[in-house]
Amino acid sequence: MALPDRETRETWTPTREEYGQLWKESRLSIPPLIRIPAAALTSFGVGMALGLAHGSKMAGLRFRAEHAHRLPTTTTGWYLYHKSKNYHLAFGGLKEGFKVGARLSLLSTAMFCAENLFDVYRGTKDVFSTVMASLAVAGGFSFWNRFSAAETARTAKKGLLFGLAYGAVQDVMSLAKGRPVGYVEFIRRQIGKNTQLEEKTT
Repeated sequence: MALPDRETRETWTPTREEYGQLWKESRLSIPPLIRIPAAALTSFGVGMALGLAHGSKMAGLRFRAEHAHRLPTTTTGWYLYHKSKNYHLAFGGLKEGFKVGARLSLLSTAMFCAENLFDVYRGTKDVFSTVMASLAVAGGFSFWNRFSAAETARTAKKGLLFGLAYGAVQDVMSLAKGRPVGYVEFIRRQIGKNTQLEEKTT
């Protein structure tokens, strides 16, 4: 039983050329199995930094408001006051940082996974897959948070703009590296067909 399993694993092991081709043909020259976790970790780090800054600031304001009526009057009291304040700043910042980081990580993971699914389903990689993935995630986010129609429209608009901008950047990078882009290849084929028809008629 061990021999067939080993043969199967050896059969499905990619060669160096296939592995290099996978990196070359992937978006941003990074395969999905690496690109998606990297995007999740990056977005978590960004969300953690933003949440830490915002959370610590709000925790400090809240602490000052809660203790404004009972400020210390001695040196020891002020020492304990600032020590307690620093603790609340750290705790509030970390709490908000993990919250925002997890939310951004989840959204970016969903967006990159949806983008890859659209790429596989359509058989091509271009801005349209990115736009559809962004709109799908924006719609799911709006539905989960039970946004109103106006808020849903604003979220969809932001998703559309992000998808267009990010997808266009990826397409430019793909063209610069010689990778095929779906709509560009379609336009080239149409121009080639028109050129051939004109040559036949003349």
